[in-house]
Amino acid sequence: MRMSLLGASLAALISLAGPAAAETESYVVIANGERVGHLTAEVEGSQVEIDYAVSNNGRGPKAQETITLGPDGIPVEWSIKGSSLFGNAVDERYAWKDGEAAWKSAPDEGEVEAAAPIFYVPADASPWIEGQFARVLLKAPGQTLPVLPSGSLKLEKVRDVTLGEGSRAKALTIYEMSGIDLEPGYVVLEADGDLFALPGAGVVREGYEAELQALRDMNRDLAMDRAKAARDKLAHSFDGPVRIADVRVFDPLTMKLGAPSDVLIEGDRIVSVIAHSAARPAAGETVIDGQGGALLPGLHDMHHHTSLSSALFNLAAGVTAVRDQGNENEALLEWTKLLEAGEIAGPRIVRNGFLEGRSPYSARHGFIADSLEEALKDVEWYHDHGYWQIKIYNSFNPDWVAPVIEKAHALGMGVTGHVPAFSSPDRVIFEGYDDIAHVNQLMLGWILEAGEDTRTPLRLTGMARGANLDLSSPRVRETVEAMKTHDVALDTTAVILERLMLSRSGEVNPGDAPYLSHVPIGYQRYRKRGFVSLYGPDDDRAYRQGFQKVLDTLKLLDDEGVLLLPGTDDGTGFTLLRELELYVKAGIPAGKTLRLATYDMEAYFGREDELGSIEAGKLADLILVAGDPTADISDIRKTRMTMVGGVAYFPAEIYEHFSIEPFAPPPPVRPAQAD
Repeated sequence: MRMSLLGASLAALISLAGPAAAETESYVVIANGERVGHLTAEVEGSQVEIDYAVSNNGRGPKAQETITLGPDGIPVEWSIKGSSLFGNAVDERYAWKDGEAAWKSAPDEGEVEAAAPIFYVPADASPWIEGQFARVLLKAPGQTLPVLPSGSLKLEKVRDVTLGEGSRAKALTIYEMSGIDLEPGYVVLEADGDLFALPGAGVVREGYEAELQALRDMNRDLAMDRAKAARDKLAHSFDGPVRIADVRVFDPLTMKLGAPSDVLIEGDRIVSVIAHSAARPAAGETVIDGQGGALLPGLHDMHHHTSLSSALFNLAAGVTAVRDQGNENEALLEWTKLLEAGEIAGPRIVRNGFLEGRSPYSARHGFIADSLEEALKDVEWYHDHGYWQIKIYNSFNPDWVAPVIEKAHALGMGVTGHVPAFSSPDRVIFEGYDDIAHVNQLMLGWILEAGEDTRTPLRLTGMARGANLDLSSPRVRETVEAMKTHDVALDTTAVILERLMLSRSGEVNPGDAPYLSHVPIGYQRYRKRGFVSLYGPDDDRAYRQGFQKVLDTLKLLDDEGVLLLPGTDDGTGFTLLRELELYVKAGIPAGKTLRLATYDMEAYFGREDELGSIEAGKLADLILVAGDPTADISDIRKTRMTMVGGVAYFPAEIYEHFSIEPFAPPPPVRPAQAD
């Protein structure tokens, strides 16, 4: 790639040279109250040496960086070596010299003409650079800065705060930084401009760990204010009845679209579904013209980790209900309450309580139990707070699973989760799991040898061995028969395996291709990174064939009558749409796939009398789609309206809110007319 850029706007920047004396900046990385990593920056003049490492949930990025800063604080030379989230090797380089900037990274490489240094946005750097971004932006005209490979960054001051007491008190300023990712982030600087914390990433200056929670609470408050404002801006409520006219309604029982119809809604309920009429609507009716599109019950993501931004992204994708598979417990309770009160926008949430065991590989969600007695008390807490299921994770002691299931079932709760390390799918099925989370957690029981540790990235990278898996083997048949006998479902998340197993540095994954050009450059580059280590064509072939075996497994289970729960383990909404495409790619008919994503999930929740189909008396959770997704499942990407409880959202407006190019226009809306 070669292009010409002007650096004149940067030449006016006031000098931001690094400190003359050597200085060590030390930070820690915290997740759910526990230390999971470190970040150290040795700054001497214009030279910066960075050591960064995170280990959380058996994985984490690591980086050794050498940066040379120009007189304006913008890097002119940069090298990054280490490994990415799942251990893929990182060797990234950037340099500006003699009017030319050049870089090479996992997602891309290029060079541009530039009269002055232009801030390069790295693909695999440590979080330290976000502080440097902010320092330079503070001196930039309009606090906006063009960046490489493309796009721009913008900084806005949010508030001043003081944390700590006495001599340890720190005067701090919180800034919002936006422009290169799907949503803004917050940077906290000290009075002298040094980085103090990145609350969203759990990074805080060493020695001030106790102050991080206060910053995270502020971060959450700011995000909540933004979410409430977004709901006010994006939600469309109507006075009086609403007629969604000229639509073909999806019937999940027949798995087909019906004849042209009108759907009448009052408040949060469907009043009637009648034959489409071109007659003048009744007085007082707001008319939403479906223009012959498909009207479906809302979609479900059965493996989600809720955030305030993901709630909007899911609405844009037509998702009206999610099963949250693990979160910050208090935050999730607050979000659910506000959603139900109509103060923020998002799908309905079914809460599952995350339960992990203590090990060097523990994930930092929900509760980490150090004993069976503690785990049983955690189950009671989840029950008392209205959680639907318990989700068991990798480091949980296999011998505690049966008593935890017994306790949960006695309280009327279900149990789902990973297969704990050194256990097996068959064991947890016989002990009482209601569903297994992730198709790889099921298949690893057929692929790995006894004693191999699934608390590590092996639970993902080991799936390459699936290339040689015989799905008719006794080992597979025993598990499938056990699932049928014990009525155990599978929460699939095949899309995450596609992203991992088919990721190749510099290439666009097939699942990301339909939308990637619409989103900001930072997210585009993130999705063009490789997450698996390939040492030759045999590795490439193994991962590709292994992923095909994932799809073959979905088809096998569906043919055998095992219930599949479409889920993503992701928060963009785009992935749920790809999950449905993968079902069809596996050989499951589009109509059956749509039934699974709608009615069958409400039946699994036990709410099919209220939701899951478009019928008189049911809640108005539905989506309007251009085209016919029963004929071409990819039409599901052209959602024009999402309705939750009679409140309408137009995906085009949501995407524009996030500076994403929309995929389909909103439908025409004719306001109610008097007699």
